[in-house]
Amino acid sequence: MNQDLTVGKPETVLWKFCLPLFGSVIFQQLYNLADSFVAGKFIHEEALAAVGNSYEITLIFLAFAFGCNIGCSVIVSQLFGARNYNDMKTAVYTSILASTLLCVMLMSLGILFCDNLLALIHTPDTIWNDSKLYLDIYIWGLPFLFLYNIATGIFSALGDSKTPFIFLAISSTTNIVADILFVTAFDMGVAGIAWATFMCQGVSCILAMVVVLKRLRTIPSEGTVRLFSFTILKKITGIALPSILQQSFISIGNMIIQSIINDCGVQITAGYAAAIKLNNLVITSLTTLGNGISNYTAQNIGANIFLRIKAGFKAGIKLVWTICIPLVLLYMVAGRFLISFFIDNPSEKTLLSGVQFLLIVAPFYFVISVKLVADGILRGAGLMKQFMTSTFTDLVLRVLLAFLLSKSFGYIGIWCAWPIGWTIAMFLSVLFYKKWIMSKCLPE
Repeated sequence: MNQDLTVGKPETVLWKFCLPLFGSVIFQQLYNLADSFVAGKFIHEEALAAVGNSYEITLIFLAFAFGCNIGCSVIVSQLFGARNYNDMKTAVYTSILASTLLCVMLMSLGILFCDNLLALIHTPDTIWNDSKLYLDIYIWGLPFLFLYNIATGIFSALGDSKTPFIFLAISSTTNIVADILFVTAFDMGVAGIAWATFMCQGVSCILAMVVVLKRLRTIPSEGTVRLFSFTILKKITGIALPSILQQSFISIGNMIIQSIINDCGVQITAGYAAAIKLNNLVITSLTTLGNGISNYTAQNIGANIFLRIKAGFKAGIKLVWTICIPLVLLYMVAGRFLISFFIDNPSEKTLLSGVQFLLIVAPFYFVISVKLVADGILRGAGLMKQFMTSTFTDLVLRVLLAFLLSKSFGYIGIWCAWPIGWTIAMFLSVLFYKKWIMSKCLPE
């Protein structure tokens, strides 16, 4: 069901729109959590380290898919808010075609340079083969990843956050069952984990694309709708490219950090692999809520209603902090149980390193969540230079501090890089948002 985000009480509208997005990302993260759980519990600790190690590389591909999602979603939202349905449909078709071409290029590069990427992050010999096996299968599933992200971006642009939730709930549950079946019954090891994800993502992608194309037919338009437009592609690229660069450099930064962690030994790598999955569950959830705020912002910019955006920022803070409270408490209190959930009979060193990561990082979810709300508005308004400045500040600080602090404090120093980078970047994002909104609205 399409939803107009330019009417109704901002707080109520955001809650109704964003909560299904939050549910969707929880199920989406179950893909990765299930992979790590099955690897650690039903194979061995090295398998968990291999899946976690490969995950840092897969984030590069996710960065491109996410950028395509954001670029398509923001432009389609603006056109939908402005009731320009012909160009809106053209934007959808242009996004699908351009993303497919980009995906083919990335698949080729991934197949050719897989070994180089694994070597770049200092992959230990003990997990090399499993890391490569997982990554090879993942790369062949990239078309599903890209087209699914385009579909969810379109749903969000139209104000529909419930349909993607339904798809993900079904496919994620199926993925967990398939993971366990392929590993335990068919004894496929890490390959079984990768193939289960491949199959379930494929089903989600096909269903989502079918529903999106049917949904577009129900939206009225006049005359012939163009299947491709370079003008619209330029606008989409103007949003997508900075997002891709942002996510790509974050992924590269994470790979550098992963290489530093890998040098600490397989036990620390395994503990980090479990902890970073839990961390990414929260960060991805908050980022997705920020994406919802981008759609809200873009629709209201299309309708030229800026006061609603100001109210939306305050409502967004309430929303993300409400979600942060139970997650921070859970990670602080039950971190040991959560880390051990991923690994069968973990070593004390593995368990301790993961728990310490959560204790150091989790309290700062309140900080990073504010940044992500402000970032959502910056993206929705097309203020990509400001958005990238804040994000790169966070990234550069985290990488440099991880390297420097590891020299004196070991892996604990690496963990401390997250809160410092997040805090400084948050102040920048809020400052950029305040400056922009004051130029559009009179202060209260």
